[in-house]
Amino acid sequence: MTPTARLAASIDLLAAMKAAPRKPADAIANNFFRERRYVGGGDRRAISSLVWDVMRGWRRLTWWIEQGGLKATPRMLVGARLLFDATPMTNLAAMYAEGRFAAGALIGREQACLSALVGKTLDDPAMPRAVRLEVPDWLLPRLEETFGENLEEELHALSTPAPLDLRVNILRATRAEVRTALSREGFHAEETSLSPWGLRLEERLPIMGSVPFKDGRVEIQDEGSQLVAAMTGAGPNMRVLDYCAGAGGKTLAMAMMMENRGHVVACDVSEPRLEGAVKRLRRAGVHNVERHLLSAGDKWAKRRAGSFDRVLVDAPCSGTGTWRRNPDARVRTTQIDLEELLEKQAAILDTASALVRPGGRLIYATCSLLKAENTDQVNQFLARHPDFRLVAAESDALPASLRHESMISLTPARHGTDGFFAAVMERAAPEA
Repeated sequence: MTPTARLAASIDLLAAMKAAPRKPADAIANNFFRERRYVGGGDRRAISSLVWDVMRGWRRLTWWIEQGGLKATPRMLVGARLLFDATPMTNLAAMYAEGRFAAGALIGREQACLSALVGKTLDDPAMPRAVRLEVPDWLLPRLEETFGENLEEELHALSTPAPLDLRVNILRATRAEVRTALSREGFHAEETSLSPWGLRLEERLPIMGSVPFKDGRVEIQDEGSQLVAAMTGAGPNMRVLDYCAGAGGKTLAMAMMMENRGHVVACDVSEPRLEGAVKRLRRAGVHNVERHLLSAGDKWAKRRAGSFDRVLVDAPCSGTGTWRRNPDARVRTTQIDLEELLEKQAAILDTASALVRPGGRLIYATCSLLKAENTDQVNQFLARHPDFRLVAAESDALPASLRHESMISLTPARHGTDGFFAAVMERAAPEA
């Protein structure tokens, strides 16, 4: 594709995302490129990179464009982003060409607004703090509550592109063996410092085409997510429940920890997500997992009350910890969304806790950075359920720095992972 065609495609993709603000950007991008199979891999990466850069700077770019008296349309946002990335104005103006695979020429006011940005930097002292830090106004106080004086460092880390983390499936190979196999195919990975199963590539590469991925020796999974699975302490011959399993990333990790022995049940309210786990389970050689679709009026949970050694609740949440990968969530999530999520998390915890056997453990996890979704939610649960108490994870799969913690909060700035929270609670055993 020519630079003109790439720019036009970037504007079209951004417009599609703006037209569907409740739909995740990555899902929209997947559909966009599926409908345009003529777009090659290199062009897809270039277009996606530009669009994701726009989303990482959405509030600041919008502020600058509005200073110029215009609305922040996709064509203006893309143009401003390219200027701040040091594209000369003459080159940019030439890219806005007429034609079938072009975005159309800049009109007078557009040209004037973009020209005024030449020589400027994306950050400006006149910006409100929430704009400069790329967070919604309503969310800034909650993040200040979480991070205090470290807020700017943490939000800067959340604005950088995430590395590509892999989890080695030790049912099929060692970490060293997989690292060597990937290296033969040109993928140079380093061992993660916290997860004993992790490998990290510093940039996103087409790993799904590699032999180790195809034969189930590795899965794509952030190091923080691997540590959440490790917090469960799942082991051979246990009965384990992944209550909000989705497509089964943590299910796979726990089955691996259990050495394919015992029994794992992966539950979710979404049939497509559960169906998506089938191929992954087969590829990984996992055969101790049963899937169950949760539905209204389902008696399944009632019949299995008090029967699981471990219950993992990876709860639906605001996703603030995943902003490196999903920068669109910065502007999609509303205060009403958060309030609804808090109610849903509490209800899920209450329901899932009944499935834990006496002496068993409930592990609550989110990919959120917010106190309301994390420690507050745990403390409120414990107040409602005095038969549960916080206990240290004490899993051999955890690094020494986390092994004796009952609650962990991982962040990109401090740990190099996505933002994750996990708490381990044990149900009291009956008195002898």
